[in-house]
Amino acid sequence: MNPSIWELETFYRKRDVIIVGAGFTGLWTAISVKEKYPERSVLVVDRSAVPIGASTRNAGFACFGSLTEVISDSEKMGWEKTLELVKLRLEGLKKIQNDFKADEIDFELCGGFEIINDEAPLQRIDEVNEKLKSITGLTKTYALNQSKLKEVGLGNSRFLIENSIEGSLHSGKLLQKLLEKCQILGVEFLLGTEILDINENKNSVKIIAQDFEIEAEKIVIATNAFTKNLLPEIDLVPARGQILLTGPIENLKLRGTFHYDEGFYYFRNLGNRVLLGGGRNQDLKNEETDSLDTTDFLQNHLENFLKTVVIPNQDFQISNRWSGIMAMGKEKSPIITKVSERQIAAVRLSGMGVALAPKIGDRVAEIL
Repeated sequence: MNPSIWELETFYRKRDVIIVGAGFTGLWTAISVKEKYPERSVLVVDRSAVPIGASTRNAGFACFGSLTEVISDSEKMGWEKTLELVKLRLEGLKKIQNDFKADEIDFELCGGFEIINDEAPLQRIDEVNEKLKSITGLTKTYALNQSKLKEVGLGNSRFLIENSIEGSLHSGKLLQKLLEKCQILGVEFLLGTEILDINENKNSVKIIAQDFEIEAEKIVIATNAFTKNLLPEIDLVPARGQILLTGPIENLKLRGTFHYDEGFYYFRNLGNRVLLGGGRNQDLKNEETDSLDTTDFLQNHLENFLKTVVIPNQDFQISNRWSGIMAMGKEKSPIITKVSERQIAAVRLSGMGVALAPKIGDRVAEIL
């Protein structure tokens, strides 16, 4: 099908910047670019009517890393990269709170908690707090809070670590507010458009879809877990995160956002319901996929985790099950780089897209 002259001179005309991907990274990038360069034309393209990677399919955590996760990252990447990553996440969360009212995105500073059943991480809590002091401004970013265990119904667990500056939000509402902000700034959209290829020469770069091509000065690839389709050589592996949600539970004690096992498990209350996700370390190879299906194995495993750890001795029904696709790699630092003269990649958010995307957008705008 050939486009008409009307389409060629409007929807498919040349833009200054085309952003591929309308999730958190793509939208924050579009906002940052338009705020820094208001005269530049910006087009966001996405293959779906609603972004379906991780932005609208996550657990709604506003977090920057649990104690055991930070310890694990420091052992794998070293303290310098770990602290840089924590700082980036925390700055991103502050930007969200600064740009949007709490009730617009259901943001709640309810605290982040981590269940620990081994004393080893407790031996390092002072060391980690000292390292994070200059980033969080707190003497004790992480603190033992044993009284909270029974208060929130987690009596089967040994230790509870509290982080008072984490919280929760509504991912769908945050995405809606970002879309609103984009429209106010004059960002344009082509949703339901799959990019088949990107073609670059010395004068410009173009996206190629089934029925049309659009030229641009620069292209930003913000497709996170699905980036291999456009950049096959990039160090990135898709990682599925499966989630379930209970129906209402009478007298639910659980309040806050919780992590377990270096962040591989995460759960929170959603009103009087419990949202639980993760466990992919129980089936790592099969969860390295960009399929949005859920599996009986992991869903049964998560239900058992609910029964034994989260809400023991309580009846519940599962009302919803879904999955989101994250992007992992050899290390957790995001990839924000020029892959050619006219193409920039902003991908591999390692399951922390909510916190990282606001600052990644700023960095992409600087590179542009």
